[in-house]
Amino acid sequence: MIETRKKYYQLIILLGVLSALMPLSIDMYLPGFPAIARSLHTDVAAVGVSLAGFFVGVCAGQLFYGPLMDKFGRKKPLIFGLSLYLLASLACLFATHVEQFVGFRFLQAFGGCAGFVANRAIARDLFAKEEIVKVFSMLVLVMGIAPIVAPTLGSFIVTTLNWQAIFALLAVISLFLVLSVIFFLPETKQPDKSFSLHPKAVLKEYAEVLGNKRFILYTIAFSSASAGMFAYITGSPSLFMHKFGLTEQQFGMIFGLNASCYILGSQVNRLVIKWRTSEQLVIILGSLLFLVALILAALTYYGLDSFPAIFTCLAFFLLFTGIINPNLNALSLEPFTRNIGVASALSGFLQMGINALSSFTVSYFSDGTSTSMVAVILFFASLSLCCLSYRSLELSPLRSQDS
Repeated sequence: MIETRKKYYQLIILLGVLSALMPLSIDMYLPGFPAIARSLHTDVAAVGVSLAGFFVGVCAGQLFYGPLMDKFGRKKPLIFGLSLYLLASLACLFATHVEQFVGFRFLQAFGGCAGFVANRAIARDLFAKEEIVKVFSMLVLVMGIAPIVAPTLGSFIVTTLNWQAIFALLAVISLFLVLSVIFFLPETKQPDKSFSLHPKAVLKEYAEVLGNKRFILYTIAFSSASAGMFAYITGSPSLFMHKFGLTEQQFGMIFGLNASCYILGSQVNRLVIKWRTSEQLVIILGSLLFLVALILAALTYYGLDSFPAIFTCLAFFLLFTGIINPNLNALSLEPFTRNIGVASALSGFLQMGINALSSFTVSYFSDGTSTSMVAVILFFASLSLCCLSYRSLELSPLRSQDS
């Protein structure tokens, strides 16, 4: 359906930037917490509530946009969401109380998460099973740059200008996205008049998706693999700077190297998918993720968690996560056609909810060592492998013959 390679890559870049909007919105303003607290006459902990509000907005918003995109097509709800994000970003500039700021951040997340739902639904609309995994791998390449550059860019903006300039930049990015969606993004699904937005009908659609065993298994496996990565993101500052004594600059370099491993994994996936099916790859990669998590746990338990050992294990964990995630994402959405928007929204909701649980658990039990981070990584790697093993048994020839 994409006529030229140029249009193909333009679409990939646009979908990738849509995906990157949420990581940019989170990571860019983190260095500005002290400045925001001073400006709003509060403390950093109160400003931190805005991050929780943002996650709530992302979770709730995805469930809101899924049915809309199945009813009205992809573009109109996406334009509405991005426009809401734009207005909320501008509102953050003029917040005078922390309560206002938290509310505006919620609205920002509620609007911007439309891009999360749309990019997966559009990719599923346009591309066949064999191609969609490669597309998701390329999206990781584009959006994966955001977590690497966002904290550094945020620090630079806060020190040279002010924290409000961060939200001015986010508003400019969202304006660019609104115009790009209006003028360059093709409508990939025509409005469906038969799709009802009555609450009972919407709940029925969500129940239908939840009733699909394949969706549940692959989505939980996908969310659990991502949750392991979020455990690393949450626990790595304490681990590398407090336990291993790295400076902020050294930590930034290490964090960037590990993020590069994740991006590299997504591109390696584009090569290995030529030799194995996605179903075959995910069980192999799930086993490797569990093995690395087990090694991390053993190193921590026996006091062998030196910097080189932990860094190497985490690099491999992120590499394997980068390979497995595009496949799991594609496999979870494959059974759906009419209600792709609902499936994409529910997938994103579960992923964000499990990621938030992972981050909260690591933070709550953090003691300045690698223990809480490694324990959470091992738990979710085990959960992911259990789901994939169960699905693999369902696909086995012997099981098929028995049934």
